[in-house]
Amino acid sequence: MPGDGFHPPIEEYLEAVHELEEEGTPVIQARLVERLDHSAPAVSEMVRRLRDAGYLETAGRTLTLTDTGRCLAESVVRKHRLAERLLTDVIGLPWANAHVEACRWEHVISDDVAGRLEVLLGHPTTCPHGNPIPGTGPDLRRLTPLSQARPGERVRLERVTEQIEIDGEALEYLSEHGWVPGAEAVVSSRAPDGTLTLTIEPAGRGMAVSPALAQQLHVASAVAAPTVAAPTVAAPTVAAPTVATA
Repeated sequence: MPGDGFHPPIEEYLEAVHELEEEGTPVIQARLVERLDHSAPAVSEMVRRLRDAGYLETAGRTLTLTDTGRCLAESVVRKHRLAERLLTDVIGLPWANAHVEACRWEHVISDDVAGRLEVLLGHPTTCPHGNPIPGTGPDLRRLTPLSQARPGERVRLERVTEQIEIDGEALEYLSEHGWVPGAEAVVSSRAPDGTLTLTIEPAGRGMAVSPALAQQLHVASAVAAPTVAAPTVAAPTVAAPTVATA
């Protein structure tokens, strides 16, 4: 990408491709139509432009980022997620509002400012929604969708996908119940349709999670802290007093 410019449309498309890849979703034009809420002809034209400019490659219907495209995509995603951290951790913006606001910031933050933000924020490795910040090292977490959890399992929410980040209603629902990255819960039950009932700890508050939402929430196994019994202190042996015989 030329170093003299501000290219939100290009960055927006490459960021969307990066997000879909991160979620394990096959990247085809139909998925970009859904993610970006653009018309199919508009997406088709932009994909053609990005391919001609060397940002995308196509193999049949599948789209992949070139090295140049991935470098730019990761740069934008990094700035976006650092901006989210700044907005929530420093400015105090509600967790559910950070994504939309960061979408405005990501295109105007320079590489130098992004580097200073990383230092200011204490080198975070994820955004407030648990998604990894590019450039901070490999993501070694072993995560699975909440939808795969079974009753009785104890899990910790680690990551909310970008698809849910743009769903303000879903974010508000999660926030209201305290089911945010870092929170732990026990899967209480699974309904026939796949709806899960969770008991959020430590408050013990219950919440229902639909199959569609559970698929977009990534969790790690959480082992309950062992209960440590208080040490038993033996009572001292007190000798019976000697009573003198008159």
